[in-house]
Amino acid sequence: MNPLAVPLARWYESSARDLPWRHDGTTPWGVLVSEIMLQQTPANRVIPYWLDWLDRWPTPGDLAQAGAAAVIQAWGTLGYPRRALRLRECAGVIAGEYDGDVPSDEETLRTLPGIGEYTAAAVAAFAYGRRAVVLDTNIRRVIARAHTGQSLPLPHLTTAERTMAAELLPKGTASVRWNQATMELGAVICRTRDPACDSCPVKGLCAWRQAGYPDDQYAARRRGQGWEGTDRQVRGRIMALLRQADPESVPSAALLATSPDPDQAQRALGGLVADGLAVRDGEAVRLP
Repeated sequence: MNPLAVPLARWYESSARDLPWRHDGTTPWGVLVSEIMLQQTPANRVIPYWLDWLDRWPTPGDLAQAGAAAVIQAWGTLGYPRRALRLRECAGVIAGEYDGDVPSDEETLRTLPGIGEYTAAAVAAFAYGRRAVVLDTNIRRVIARAHTGQSLPLPHLTTAERTMAAELLPKGTASVRWNQATMELGAVICRTRDPACDSCPVKGLCAWRQAGYPDDQYAARRRGQGWEGTDRQVRGRIMALLRQADPESVPSAALLATSPDPDQAQRALGGLVADGLAVRDGEAVRLP
């Protein structure tokens, strides 16, 4: 018996954010698109992109027929746009092999382009109401704190963590509400930094709180790369110039000027071309 499940479900019923992909009538395709867009992007930023995307391409077949440049433009600044092209590939498989119907089981979902363990489980749970172990960063953090008393989960998902999450997952349809509520709690209250513990609906059950909020024992292993001066930043600058010029090409010299380091600019541009996000056109470059 998971003692966190009932109070979290009650809290979610009264406090969940009104996000459009949670509305009745959202198709499995709409849920799939939302999950891809929400990867490393806050929900409030995703909303306008998701609405526009579903308006333009309401079915997998619609997206499969779209041009690569249009898809990249519609993706905007939601993160590295390779995900957008992979979603287009995924749509083509769904349209061609599954008659336009998003598969409902995790095993089949994971065979689709760009669909990994988390996304497959999320679509199975949120689009089809299936019992699935959904483990995004928010759910992992809530389980680590409330159940195990750790400040944050391990830097990388482990088999033991998957087993523990499966044991906590309620039976039947209650599993869907558990996934929704735990994810929501991690997003709005049990945040990585500055958690709103006094507002938490399960603060009386939280093992981390009871332990006196111990520090993150894996902090040294989490030091990530910053943004300023990185290849990622330069790729973003190049993509911004290409989107602004589309459908025209941009001189290569202008793109290589996006970094004070010529080798870095060449590396960033080469990566975009290799990923199918840009096409060389003589001495210029354009969207595909």
